[in-house]
Amino acid sequence: MNEFLFFIHIAAVLGFILFAYRMGSGALSCLVVLQGVLANIFVVKQMSLFGWTVTCSDVFAIGGILGLNLLQETWGKEVASKAINNSFLCLVFFAAMTQIHLFYEPSLFDGTQKSFELIFSSSLRIVVASITAYYIVQKLDVEIFAFLKKIFSGRLLSIRLLCSLLFSQLIDTVLFSFLGLYGLVESLLDIIVMSYLVKCVIIASSSTFVATTKRWIIPEKAQG
Repeated sequence: MNEFLFFIHIAAVLGFILFAYRMGSGALSCLVVLQGVLANIFVVKQMSLFGWTVTCSDVFAIGGILGLNLLQETWGKEVASKAINNSFLCLVFFAAMTQIHLFYEPSLFDGTQKSFELIFSSSLRIVVASITAYYIVQKLDVEIFAFLKKIFSGRLLSIRLLCSLLFSQLIDTVLFSFLGLYGLVESLLDIIVMSYLVKCVIIASSSTFVATTKRWIIPEKAQG
């Protein structure tokens, strides 16, 4: 069941990315920011997938980078960089506000406090590791994608997406694992390998599809 939902999840995220791309840079930038927040919420939930235990955040993490690459491809590196800064600001704001929210004393009739505590009371180390890795990887991906665009003279979008995503997500997986999980799990290598393999499935399922579908979508800036 999880495997079936996994591919539906990928398709849904890709659909929203392409729809936001059709609406223009503002909509796509907002979706990049939102996926960053969602990735940092669902990173604390674990699930079984293809016999492995992984987090539920990988689709959003890759979706955010994919959105950044489309921003850079159509509207330039400066627009993508602004989206990264906006994403980082929103992540820090989100992390701070969730902690303030937990300090409110619930009423006698409230039945949600324990649920909020379970979701948002992750250790400070996990929160900082997640936000730090996400921000660094976004910055790195913009530079990698710009380099690949120059090397390939703007051609072969699917190859450029594939290469930039594979490399940036490898860095993301290793960086988050060491910052957030080192010393807390039995085998850090197993977690890195399994998480990265799942990300490779997402990347392989999305990069070619988005590059091909993009040809038939005219964003707002290109309309007459």
